[in-house]
Amino acid sequence: MITLHGRPLSNYYNKVKMVLLEKGIPFEEVFVGTGSSDEAVLMATPLGKIPFIRVDGVALCESQVICDYLEAAYPAPPLLPADPLAAAKVREISSFVDLHLELVARELYAQAFFGGQVSEATQARVREQLVKNIAGFKRLAKFSPYVAGSEFTQADAAAWCSLPLVGMASKAVLGEDLLLAAGVDWRAYIKLVGARESAVRVAADRKADMQPAKK
Repeated sequence: MITLHGRPLSNYYNKVKMVLLEKGIPFEEVFVGTGSSDEAVLMATPLGKIPFIRVDGVALCESQVICDYLEAAYPAPPLLPADPLAAAKVREISSFVDLHLELVARELYAQAFFGGQVSEATQARVREQLVKNIAGFKRLAKFSPYVAGSEFTQADAAAWCSLPLVGMASKAVLGEDLLLAAGVDWRAYIKLVGARESAVRVAADRKADMQPAKK
């Protein structure tokens, strides 16, 4: 049995969870907050990041690594094309969303979602980087109707979980949804993917996890 460790507020946790659900892999969830200093957690995820999984007593961290393991260990139904180059193109989009959109926008989250403040210098830097990176994303993304093409793939697990955060954070802090401003209609895409059973489950669990976080 695979155990998925983390919490449903995390978009990277939800990325892995969505892959597990799409593939119909049995798993159990274990709540672990981010930034844990517990030695048992750090042995599994050395930077205290979530998610991580345990498989037969072996821990594995980093969401994309986990997704690639799940694809190799449970090839059906496939979430990557059979052709190696086409599969690499899907991973390319996943990595671009994670590294060049979400992680950049993450610098705005303290103010956008948690009542903190982000300096004007940081706002200016993030805006400049996001504008550049979103233009790059548009060159890769297909949205036909899924982010990498006609089939749901790993890339959709990344995009569905992270694109709303990029849009909402930039709107809240920078006064403009930079995805929409660049012509990326993420809202229609989120609605499309959101009808899938995996997305319905992920969204419900995320909403439930948000309630204690607001108290």
